[in-house]
Formats: sequence, structure tokens, C-alpha cells
Amino acid sequence: MTIRVLIADDHSVVRQGLRMFLALDPELEVVGEAEDGGQALNRARELRPDVVLMDMLMPVMDGVAATEAIRGELPDTEVIALTSVLDDSSVVGAVKAGAIGYLLKDTEAAELCRAIKAAAAGQVQLSPQAAARLVREVRTPDVAPTSLSERETQVLRLIARGKANKEIAAELTIGEKTVKTHVSSILNKLGVQSRTQAAIYAAQSGLVPLESA
Repeated sequence: MTIRVLIADDHSVVRQGLRMFLALDPELEVVGEAEDGGQALNRARELRPDVVLMDMLMPVMDGVAATEAIRGELPDTEVIALTSVLDDSSVVGAVKAGAIGYLLKDTEAAELCRAIKAAAAGQVQLSPQAAARLVREVRTPDVAPTSLSERETQVLRLIARGKANKEIAAELTIGEKTVKTHVSSILNKLGVQSRTQAAIYAAQSGLVPLESA
């Protein structure tokens, strides 16, 4: 099944380059483009993409605000933050807003395609340094882990270990749709907008060791 991608960046050269890279992968289909955050939100509503590649610095509405709006309205659409510089504050901002991952714009094409597929599969990917920093800096809600059912806690631990939906389904011998239902319930109960935030919560509350998150 093809993964539908929306590209949001205010530089047409960047959008063309990304479109060209992604066209080489038969599993990915670019369904639309946006040149500012407001347009990204409107196009996402209209096209319901699986993944949005979101530039962080854009006019009208920046990438952080657009990410938050998209994640709030379209929980099935994952957002990958694209940045020119790996600036800590923009990474923290992106993750707080609900991005599942973030990439530098000079990322190799193969790595970019892999990251999009991982995001579509619900896989949280954080470098150890980023994970440590995010666990320190991203405030997650003060919810007791006991508010999650036993099964939801198992799913959350696997999310925090970077497992994709398919892998979680196989490990717990349940269907992928059931995994998605559990994930929605976990995000609702924790009051967070992304799996990445849920993984950070798991590390902060001691459900998984920090190095696993």
C-alpha cells in the first residue's frame, strides 16, 4: 500500500527536490504541497495524507503551530519535522506539538524514505542524545501509569522501544487495528498528541529505562 505524503516548505526548490527524491520510491506518493503552515493545515484536511514533511520555519503559521493543529484534528496523520539546523529548541517545539520525528534537510534520500515509512508504521525514532534531552525538557502530564490498562501499558512499552505497529501486533498476538485502537486510547488518557510524547512519558514514569526510549 502506498504511503501518501504532503510536503510543506516555503521554498519551492526544496519542495521540488523532495518530490524528486520521493518519486524514486514506489511505496511513496506525494499527494500535495504547501508553502506555509496555514496552507499545510488546509491541504492536510483536504488530502488526509499518512505523513506530512513539515518545515519548521514558514510564514503565516510556523511549522510548530501547523503540526499542533494537524495532530489535533487528524490523529491518523503523522508529522515529521524538517529543519535546516538541529536546534534544540525547534526539536523540543516540534515534539511538544506532536511530531513523531524530525530530520535535517540535508538527510540522504534513502534515510528520508526510511523515516517516512517508519513514521507511517507508527515507529518512534529518536537518537539517544535527543531522547535524553526530550525526557528532561518535554513536560508530560502528571497522569498515574495506573490509569492505563495492563494491555495499554504493554503497548506503550513497545512504542517507547521504537516498535512499529506491525511488530507490536506480532509480539502481543493481536491485530494491527487493535494496536491502533490501543494507541489512540493511550494518547487520549495521557493527554498527549503523539507517540513520541507517549514514549517520553514512559521513560519519565519509569515504565521503560531511558536508554530504551
